[in-house]
Amino acid sequence: MTVNVTMALVLAGLYSAGFYLIMQRSLMRILIGTVILGHGANLLLQLAGGPPGRAPLLGDTPPESMTDPLPQAMALTAIVITFALTTFLLALAYRSWLLLGDDEVRDDVEDRRIRRLERRLAESEDDAETEATT
Repeated sequence: MTVNVTMALVLAGLYSAGFYLIMQRSLMRILIGTVILGHGANLLLQLAGGPPGRAPLLGDTPPESMTDPLPQAMALTAIVITFALTTFLLALAYRSWLLLGDDEVRDDVEDRRIRRLERRLAESEDDAETEATT
């Protein structure tokens, strides 16, 4: 099986764009990144299936000319999972828009408390070092 460089570059672009968007703080960008990653996964599974051929288990076709139905079934499963995740993220973004007025993912209250505690500990260590040197 030969590697199609164009499709490899398209897959790299889809995965790069999808992961970049998922790392953003806006839920709509996360949603678009998830959809792009889903399309990349479907394309990868279809490419893994090899070239098109005859339907398996029909007629007297030699096994070399038959297609593998597993990548097609996995692509269908990936489509369903991407659709379910998309609807969940849309509902989450809508709820965030209603409650907060925007779709930006905010820091957790507990994360802020831990960050303040770490700052205080770092400041107290700096104060202890300066007192020890003087």
